[in-house]
Amino acid sequence: MKIKRLTLFTKNLEEQQYFYGNTLGLEEAGETATSICFRVGASLLCFEENRNATPYHFAFNIPSFTENEALAWLRERADILTDHGNEIQDFKSWNAKSLYFYDADKNIVEFISRRNLGYAAEEAFGPKSFREISELGLAVEDIRPFYNLLKEIIGLEIYDGQPDHFCAIGNEHGLLICIDLSTKTWYPTGDKAYASEFELLLSEKNKEYILTYFNHELKISKLYE
Repeated sequence: MKIKRLTLFTKNLEEQQYFYGNTLGLEEAGETATSICFRVGASLLCFEENRNATPYHFAFNIPSFTENEALAWLRERADILTDHGNEIQDFKSWNAKSLYFYDADKNIVEFISRRNLGYAAEEAFGPKSFREISELGLAVEDIRPFYNLLKEIIGLEIYDGQPDHFCAIGNEHGLLICIDLSTKTWYPTGDKAYASEFELLLSEKNKEYILTYFNHELKISKLYE
């Protein structure tokens, strides 16, 4: 599964535009009076203005074994979110290491360095090191029907966990991190998980799908056969 475009909502469009464009240095890829998009490697990250927006959790894949370089680069641009004082988190079962920070909306953003992908670092760490959007947190009231829908229509499988309180669906290029919003919070801060609305364009096995999540309901549209 590859996330081609992710559209989130923001209460602070100008602040998000400055954070992603100036602080992180991402290339702008389209703008209107109420929206802005940025190029994140093979993906697009878009924000639309909405005064009712609630926080998200999402992640970017970065080159393998570059978490220390990413940390040094990020320390100059954002506060690192820690777990028991640790700035880099070691997910041994995923063969990956991560670091976390807030953007201008207090979304929890993650850099994740996955050893299994073998992404090479072609230059010093910087905006071009963001390879793709690799994760989106999906906080729901009941994971199982969401997983069943994703499996039936798209054919996505469970990468890790079970559809009770935590379930990562997809693969290392793109994962939906589904959690039970009544029992789970977002790592590493313990921030409350909201059923935050979004639109996502993904590709899987040479087919494209649009996922929309509004009013606690997930809808999937197939773009072509």
